[in-house]
Amino acid sequence: MKTNRVWIEIVILGTAIACALALLLATLGAAAGVAVGEVGTLQGTTAQQTYEGIVTCSRCGAKHSAALGQTAANCTRACVRGGANFALIDADVTYLLDGDLNVLKRLAGQRARIVGARNGRIIRISSVAAES
Repeated sequence: MKTNRVWIEIVILGTAIACALALLLATLGAAAGVAVGEVGTLQGTTAQQTYEGIVTCSRCGAKHSAALGQTAANCTRACVRGGANFALIDADVTYLLDGDLNVLKRLAGQRARIVGARNGRIIRISSVAAES
């Protein structure tokens, strides 16, 4: 009977050690994940920069439907009323624009110079000017 008790104590001790190690590894992994997430967020944010391109919508991009018989400006405004976001097409890159909707509506379908801070693919607008 004494040998059975020793084996039971060994199994219980081994289980307790395994649980403690698993908890330690999970805690370290969670802490590392939070640290990586904070670094990634800081790297995504940039200072004020100037971007140039065409103000359009996130739905159509640079290709507005000619079948609707609308100009790019009217198509952009209609898409934004329908739930799309204003966007800036700069070469092959599309940025979503976060700023004054009235100013963006006036510049819809036109080339513009936008100053703002970029976070990922979103530009928070500080100023907007039409390009001549």
